[in-house]
Amino acid sequence: MGRRDPRLDDAHALYEASVFYGDDQALDKAAPLLDQVEADLALARGRLLHARYLRDRDQEDPAELPLFERAAELYRQVGDRQGEAEALFYIGIYHQVLHNDGVVSKPYLDIAEHLAEEVGDRLLLSYVVRHIGFVHQYEDGDLDRARQRQEQSLALRREVGHLPGAAAALLALAGIAGQAGDTAERERLLDEAERTATEAQAQGVLRWIAAERSGADD
Repeated sequence: MGRRDPRLDDAHALYEASVFYGDDQALDKAAPLLDQVEADLALARGRLLHARYLRDRDQEDPAELPLFERAAELYRQVGDRQGEAEALFYIGIYHQVLHNDGVVSKPYLDIAEHLAEEVGDRLLLSYVVRHIGFVHQYEDGDLDRARQRQEQSLALRREVGHLPGAAAALLALAGIAGQAGDTAERERLLDEAERTATEAQAQGVLRWIAAERSGADD
């Protein structure tokens, strides 16, 4: 009666400990295990729905936000700060990306940043500060703070060796340079982003770069 996830095996063992061996503490020990599994599953399902939206740019799936909210709640209950940080990050970008609402997204991103720093998740932190940078860029119109955040994201991604993410960060910096009217810097950053994405074989990022170039030519 084994399961692929060892936490389910542990929960089953605790069930047997309660039913057959009279362990009165077993059920209380099993519940957090299942909460953690449920949180992981909700987060994973929500991420896939988000990726589908990014791929198709079609109507959003109404299940996406409740999945992230459920994951955040469960992670908070079991004390998983890293999981809570990731779930809150996705709640933030749900509002930012699907509804263009950086004002609503910012508090979620701020808490996610604090938690990611606390647990030392450098890659997650790179995503959080990237999207905080977008809030500064598009909601606040503060290109200096936006640039600082994207440079922070780029440094974190280089630190952990995430080349596709580094290419995306360079692309974001190119967008800021273009918005600031610095055409030469924009082109330099786009070239560097393209080289990095090519090295990483990140076809999705290369499509974003091509779209950024063609958008400037329209």
